[in-house]
Amino acid sequence: MKRLALLAHDKFPDHDQAKTALGLIRYGDYDVRAVIDRSNAGRRIPDVFPDGPDAPIVARMEEVEDEVDALAIGVANVGGRLDEDWRPDICEALRRGCTVMAGLHDFLQNDEEFAALAGAHDATIWDVRSPPDDLPVSRGVADEVDATVVLAVGTDCAVGKKTAALELTTAARERGLDAAFVPTGQTGIMIAGWGLPVDAVPSDFTAGAVEQMILQKGDAHDWLFVEGQGTIVHPGYSGVACGILHGAMPDALVLCHTAGRTHIHGFDAFALPPLRDYVNLHEDLARPIKPTHVAAGALNTQAVEDDSAAQDAVKQYAAAIGLPAADPVRFGTAPLLDALMT
Repeated sequence: MKRLALLAHDKFPDHDQAKTALGLIRYGDYDVRAVIDRSNAGRRIPDVFPDGPDAPIVARMEEVEDEVDALAIGVANVGGRLDEDWRPDICEALRRGCTVMAGLHDFLQNDEEFAALAGAHDATIWDVRSPPDDLPVSRGVADEVDATVVLAVGTDCAVGKKTAALELTTAARERGLDAAFVPTGQTGIMIAGWGLPVDAVPSDFTAGAVEQMILQKGDAHDWLFVEGQGTIVHPGYSGVACGILHGAMPDALVLCHTAGRTHIHGFDAFALPPLRDYVNLHEDLARPIKPTHVAAGALNTQAVEDDSAAQDAVKQYAAAIGLPAADPVRFGTAPLLDALMT
């Protein structure tokens, strides 16, 4: 198990901006030894994120006292750009011979300073969002696999699509089903150790990249839970959501939403459509390629402090979409998995 430090300056434990750090803590097969975050330096991870391991939060990489094998950029910022404020910590990790895991659109391996340090200290740079060069155009054949393919789709970005897919994968395995998680984003790839970063793939090849992953895993497992990206109504990121929907050719969809979200995150001029409309929009968009249906809804209630209020929010969401719903983290996935297996 890799010993990991997480870089999340001034963002930890923000569930939107530090979602890579939180995802690796919650789902990754890593031994997290430290979080690097100036704003919480001197505290320990459970002080600010109760689900995390009992490890220190420090102000810079130089203060990480434990031996670590890797440093992961734990911030998922808009546009995926390198923050020059992170450079000293990345350089220190490379000097220590660490693997640096980065899910940015700015590839660290193309940075002269980082590349030189990696070469001098036998360190590795893993640019997770670097897709292969030989991606195909979709042939529309993902539905030929034996597995039941379930895609997590969303009402917006950062509503819990990856989390829903991971929780459903785990729950399905606990029921004795042969299930696999199909990662399509940087955090999911770091967690699973494989996958394709579809938001870094040229648009002509997005559906083909997803189809390739379905074909790779679909005859080896009975269930595939595919991580979605963005939303089909997003003014900036709709293309990747549509590409995944058509490339995966899913048998069923789980619609993910965040309680209280009313507008597109970061695009306040755009109100979310009525929740029930998302069911029709996804089913209508999928139909010409392969008919599918929204089977259930996953609601992210992390901002709702009281469990009773969270349960009420789940009931209201279920009523709004006319389908079974649950918060898979807070209350478990049973209603979702039952609906998918019906």
